[in-house]
Amino acid sequence: MSSPTPPPPPPFLPPPPPTRAWRTRRLVAAGAAASVLLVGTGAGGAAVAMRLLDDGSTPSAGTTRQGPATTAQDGTGDDPASPFAQRGQGLVVPDQGLGASSAQDAGDATAEQSAGIVQISSTMNGGTGAGTGLVLTSDGEIVTNHHVVEGATTIKVTVVSTGRTYTARYVGGDAVTDVAVLQLQDASGLTPADLSDDAAQVGDEVTAVGDAGGDGGTLTASPGSVSALGQDITVQSTDGSAGGTRLTDLIQLDAYVVPGDSGGAVLDSDGEVVGMNVAASSGSRQVTGYAIPIATVESVVRKIEDGDESGDIELGYQGYLGVGLDPSATTPLVAQLVEDSAAAEAGVEVGDTITKVDGTAVRTAEALQQAIAATDAGDRVALTWTGTDGQEHTATVTLGEAPVS
Repeated sequence: MSSPTPPPPPPFLPPPPPTRAWRTRRLVAAGAAASVLLVGTGAGGAAVAMRLLDDGSTPSAGTTRQGPATTAQDGTGDDPASPFAQRGQGLVVPDQGLGASSAQDAGDATAEQSAGIVQISSTMNGGTGAGTGLVLTSDGEIVTNHHVVEGATTIKVTVVSTGRTYTARYVGGDAVTDVAVLQLQDASGLTPADLSDDAAQVGDEVTAVGDAGGDGGTLTASPGSVSALGQDITVQSTDGSAGGTRLTDLIQLDAYVVPGDSGGAVLDSDGEVVGMNVAASSGSRQVTGYAIPIATVESVVRKIEDGDESGDIELGYQGYLGVGLDPSATTPLVAQLVEDSAAAEAGVEVGDTITKVDGTAVRTAEALQQAIAATDAGDRVALTWTGTDGQEHTATVTLGEAPVS
């Protein structure tokens, strides 16, 4: 007698529209069948709450995505008038036996393990994100994963050891390396994390510390060991599109790293930071973690501090026009406007078509997006558009701050 046909796997939520700020990503281990996920939580960009579908847990953050499928093309990829939060998209993948740890191994972090660590809450257009970060200086320079703050319009940071919350500004980041630097406003007297001068080695005992679940509660400490070095994982879009980027030379951990732990510390046996949590496997109660070596983190930080925009580093906020376009139109047809945005204050209205930026024709939505993406917040540009009455208008606008890209 044949066995009954197993039920189909649960459906994934629909992917977000293929725009810049709402791009979600998953990580696939290079050369292996297991999938690994960015371990931030929330909505917007890659800061997505990922949960393991077979562990009986509920998502730590995020709500079901809602809203019409309009597409913004002002350089941010934002959907200004149709905000939504996105529930974590789970991937059911069998455990590959890479050397892993379970939730039973995790516990509350001690005061010593929490020193120099912060909890990060990002507000996006219609969603929130959460993660962890490390204090670098006493006046509030913070480092975290880029995907924790990608898409953020405002960022709040709580210093765990004091409980005080600050507003943070985005200084710059490298989305490919997945490192971002923040600066806390009006901070002083903070205790920096103790960064190690020695690289992690296979077999080292370590503890992954972070805001597991992104709930802003007590930090979690997950003991484990270094199981491999030099690991490469490829970042691919959840919509199945080709291409993607890679995170390279990562530390592989036999430690329970979960959503919310992104940007947290991997501590060695002396309590020094040897890595920064970035990703974890999914699909089993057993979890394999991945971390960026602290030497790599420090290298990116130094370039950002020096104002070096070489490679994939971007500094500060891009310009923000504040329009949402009709994705079915062949021209930049305005379907939505952000209240008090540069476009709205210039007199652009729904139904108008944007035709030029600084005198250069923008005949497609992509051309408009590229033109605005090349600007910085505060830049003044000449915007030309055709109204619904067929009349041409031109105004000089001061661009606002785009969500973190």
